[in-house]
Amino acid sequence: MLLFAHVGITFGAAAAAAGIARRRGLSSVMDWPAALARYLDIRWLMAGSLLPDIIDKPLGQYLLPDLIGTGRAYAHTLLFLIVLSAAAWLVQRRSGRTWPTALALGTLTHLVLDQMWRAPQTLFWPLLGLKLEPTTTENWFGGLWEGLLHRPAVFVPEIIGFLVLAWFGLLLLKRRRFWAFLRRDAVA
Repeated sequence: MLLFAHVGITFGAAAAAAGIARRRGLSSVMDWPAALARYLDIRWLMAGSLLPDIIDKPLGQYLLPDLIGTGRAYAHTLLFLIVLSAAAWLVQRRSGRTWPTALALGTLTHLVLDQMWRAPQTLFWPLLGLKLEPTTTENWFGGLWEGLLHRPAVFVPEIIGFLVLAWFGLLLLKRRRFWAFLRRDAVA
């Protein structure tokens, strides 16, 4: 998956869950982002939805291609998610801050959307060995375009994610909250 799918679907699913959890007092779907913002910082959730790729793509394709040779490396593992979640729990328990929890939830949805269970050697690294599941890194950018143009498993989630983010962006613009959201996660 790519940018719009990871960020948009993660945000949309979390906003829907928060909206459903807080059914009382919410008049419409337009109130779901505000319900989500009561639980966690949406900006950190969105960042977490990209975090495994932010770490692994440069690491495996540019910095250490001979050693790693894949865009799905250590940040795509269950170990990374467990360590991130434990750190989030400690921070929230000690300080009450929820941004690490949002980061961990975003990372969890990234692994689900990438269907990492299909690459158990990477997901369960290092339990199944130290070698990561290989993926093709040659012509990576060309492969992205190929998928966007010809593979529904790539372009359908991208379209869905784009539509969710466009809806959210329009909602923020309509409520004149776009810059407030970027500065301090103010949605309502």
